[in-house]
Amino acid sequence: MLVLRVVVGTATIGSGVIIARWLGPVGLGILTTIQVTVLTAVQLGSLGLPAAGTYFVARDRSHLAPLVVNALIFSLVVGSILSFTLIALATSETRLFGDIPDSVIMVAAISIPFQLVILFGGSVFLGVGRILTFNLTDVAAQTSLLVSAVITLVMLGAGLYGLVSFNTIVYGLLSVIVIVMVYRLIDDIEKKRLHSDLNLFGRLIRYGVKFHVATVAGILVFRVDLLFVKYFRGTEEAGVYAIASQAGMVMMMLPNIIGTLLFPRVAAARDTSGELTARVTRHTAFIMFLACLLAAPASFAIPVIFGEPFNEATIQFLLLLPGIFLIGIESVLVQHFSGTGLPPAIPLLWVLTLAINIGLNLTLVPEYGARGAAVSSAISYGLIFVFIAFYFRRKTGSRLADALFTRPGEIRGLLVDLRRRLESVGSPR
Repeated sequence: MLVLRVVVGTATIGSGVIIARWLGPVGLGILTTIQVTVLTAVQLGSLGLPAAGTYFVARDRSHLAPLVVNALIFSLVVGSILSFTLIALATSETRLFGDIPDSVIMVAAISIPFQLVILFGGSVFLGVGRILTFNLTDVAAQTSLLVSAVITLVMLGAGLYGLVSFNTIVYGLLSVIVIVMVYRLIDDIEKKRLHSDLNLFGRLIRYGVKFHVATVAGILVFRVDLLFVKYFRGTEEAGVYAIASQAGMVMMMLPNIIGTLLFPRVAAARDTSGELTARVTRHTAFIMFLACLLAAPASFAIPVIFGEPFNEATIQFLLLLPGIFLIGIESVLVQHFSGTGLPPAIPLLWVLTLAINIGLNLTLVPEYGARGAAVSSAISYGLIFVFIAFYFRRKTGSRLADALFTRPGEIRGLLVDLRRRLESVGSPR
């Protein structure tokens, strides 16, 4: 699984380098703004149902067939509505997207139903424990931009419109593949006739809405800063900040995948004590600490890799780094609540963090630009970590030290395990 995460990280950096070199800060800023807009639409439209699907399938596999039918219908209907809505906004509210061509937004919007199908498919694979399939699906979706960039920009010499168009086609092909894989999964596990279940759909909605509020607030906390930079300081500065944000997202890949894998295990085990989550979280905190120590000096290579126009991205990334460390820990710790029914306090804490984040961005970005956005994000990441950590302490009765600090014996065990893995990779077969 680590190899697949490395592939995703490499693909993310690789696509960023190609786009930055071929399209420059302005082109990268336009593309990133479109991606954030479409991603926000996908998350808004999902209503938290992918997480609900993982939760219910992990607890009872008899939900698999009707859940898949419900999800497919939902993805195509709601996704199409969202696509038409975004296209209508782009053509009627020209000031909303500024200098971004309507045609580029329109072709990107078409990918929304496809992305919803892929998202739901991944949640099903995760819920039934097909971790490799889940990871391969995720890797394919996240590396699609690199494939599109290589073909359209490097090989064909096309521009931004060609890149976005080809990427939408790739999403369409991936969604078809996911549908076929899910159908075969149902045939392997249940061998049941496909059918919908409105009662189950209602239960999914009730769980999903709570998760949805937290997810959307989280996505906005992670992404709204770039939109503020684009609005107040222009596309070029947004393009530079996109590289700093992208580096932060690469740093968060490992804790995100750990949290994703932990979620169905907590749901299946119904672990209300928080012991499993605390153990995984303190290991993650140790790994993130080492990763951040290495990332700080490595960030000075950003202008070398992406080009001189991106010099400022190093400072922006360093300002983000303390928040990235804390939000990485939070993304694992919160899985205790996601896997045990998700109390309403969790989405409320994310909404509070989002409100503070927006206030900070409105205060800092007009004067300090992308550096202000980085500071706003770092503070917000730290706040949600503090909120979740103390709520975990209150609900489980565990000491915060149990979830944050790896014990000496565990460190030795981690190092021994790492050495064995490295030796196994380097040994001849």
